[in-house]
Formats: sequence, structure tokens, C-alpha cells
Amino acid sequence: MTDSPKPFHIVFLLFDGITQLDFTGPAQALSRIPGAVIHTAAKGMGPIQTDSGFAILPSTQLSDCPQADLLCVPGGFGTREVIQDEAALQFLRDQAAAARYVTSVCTGSLALGAAGLLGGKRATSHWAYTSLLAKFGATHEKARVVRDGNLFTAGGVTSGIDFALTVVAEIAGQRLAETIQLSLEYDPQPPFDSGHPDRADPDVLALLQERVYDKALRDIEDIIG
Repeated sequence: MTDSPKPFHIVFLLFDGITQLDFTGPAQALSRIPGAVIHTAAKGMGPIQTDSGFAILPSTQLSDCPQADLLCVPGGFGTREVIQDEAALQFLRDQAAAARYVTSVCTGSLALGAAGLLGGKRATSHWAYTSLLAKFGATHEKARVVRDGNLFTAGGVTSGIDFALTVVAEIAGQRLAETIQLSLEYDPQPPFDSGHPDRADPDVLALLQERVYDKALRDIEDIIG
């Protein structure tokens, strides 16, 4: 008889305005670690409104959440509320103190920064917000996944899948990570080479910044001070 694997607790912080793929992409891969137990933690048990027009339900309140082996903070426009929410920030501090891995996707790194968890660290975030990392004492490293000790930060949205596979390999070996990648058929071949500002059409980049990110960046800068 084979012994069951020891539970490996994975905690995602949920909040209104979350980018759902920041959460669901990594969760899909991380959930396949032997013994993985996924906890979705929020301030209350009501529906969490995502940026995709649908809601998701948390599995636990912050006050009742088990200790994470791996803590992950997704991003989204709701991050601006998280970085002002002392209860959420204290939750991150408390969880990070005993977690084996502290991680983020997209602007989730800004929440880690606001909780005081990025000081002196190398980190990344969504490309539109990387300039803010220095305000939290972090050094931006240009990569989809950045590791500094037990801290793993991922760039924008889809890079969360890369981060998850990287962590799976760290925890359970490359062979399992490759098996999960194959099972998910994660084989990106996008129809356009426009997934990073270094390669995107300058007009597309300028339009997106003007319509979306310039104001969002100013809003967070005003909050941080």
C-alpha cells in the first residue's frame, strides 16, 4: 500500500477586481502537485467579482485560512484596494512568515510590496507597473518569472502558468512539471507576436497605455505616494 502524499497547502488571495487567469492559470497546474490542497481566501464568503464578467466563490475567510506552504497573490485592477487594506496586508505578512514559497502573478507583486515583503528582493510584475517595484525596495528584473530565494514573482497574466510549472519542478521535479505541461497542452504559438511591449507594434502599445494603463498607474502611484 502506498502512503498518501503529505498535504501541500496552496493559498490564493482573492479580491474583487481580480484577473481570473492570474489565479486560474497557476491553480490548474499547481493543483496537480501530489498532495496539493487549494485554498481560496477572501475577507468574506460572498462571490468575488472577476474582471471577466463572472464571479468565483472563496473557500475560506482570511481569519480561518490554514497556513500556506505556498502563498500566491494574483493581480488585477482590484490590487489598488488590496494595497490599502491593512487586514489583507497583515494576512499576507502572517502567511508569508511560515510559507515555504511566497509568490505572485502580475500586479499581485505590488500587494506583496505593500505588505513589506519585497524589500531588497529582485521581482517582476505586469510590464505596465514594473516601475512601481522600486517604491517597495525591490529591483525589477526583466523576465516572465523571477526567483529570489523563496520568492517567485511572475509577469503579467499568462506568465502565471510559466511560474506554476517552474514551482512544480522545484517542488516535485522536472518530470512531473513536463507531464503537467503536456496534459494541459501548454504549447503557446500565438497568432501575433504582440505579447510583450518590446515586440508589440508601437501604435498598439501607445493606444493600450493611453486607454488603460496610464490612468491605472497614476492611481496606484497616488496611493503609494
